[in-house]
Amino acid sequence: QYQNFFPSTKQFDFNKYYTTMIGLRYSLAAVLLFASNTVVTLANTSLTGGELQSCSSTGTALTGFTRSGYCVDYDTDNGSHNICIDLSSTTGGNFCDVTGQSNWCSDQMTCHDDATSQCPIQNWCVCEWAFASYIEKAGGCDMIQDLNCEAINSVVLTHYQQAIETKDNKEKYQNALQCITDRCQLNTA
Repeated sequence: QYQNFFPSTKQFDFNKYYTTMIGLRYSLAAVLLFASNTVVTLANTSLTGGELQSCSSTGTALTGFTRSGYCVDYDTDNGSHNICIDLSSTTGGNFCDVTGQSNWCSDQMTCHDDATSQCPIQNWCVCEWAFASYIEKAGGCDMIQDLNCEAINSVVLTHYQQAIETKDNKEKYQNALQCITDRCQLNTA
């Protein structure tokens, strides 16, 4: 079936080549879409155990490690951007300033609902390790900006528990875990 598929010096069937390449491209896209949706469905739930909600929304910048709008957990995301925080709230000071980052918190980026426009950053998937430092540097859980609990990935509970068991600064991660538990009114019984 493919004996005349590849170009030769005598004949090249461009239509056959083009049709096959387009078919392969769409097949690969379908496999990748299925795989990514499977990961989201199986591994990413909210703190309450329900479906993970979008962190960004209409009229705000599109967030997420892969700019999907969701705080999805990926093995390649060393920062573990799983905590949705409202950067427009003023309690605790600017997240970027307090954590010593450049002030991207006040930037505008591609909109959640319009890839051709720029929108202000509001709710954002922040690094869970920077979040633990934010609590510490802001003066405690009562001094930080608002959380969007339904958009926080439940993996943070496991990650912080593992950090408490394996890292040197256990109190920092205990405080972060307690903060999320208190702010999101999680039942720890």
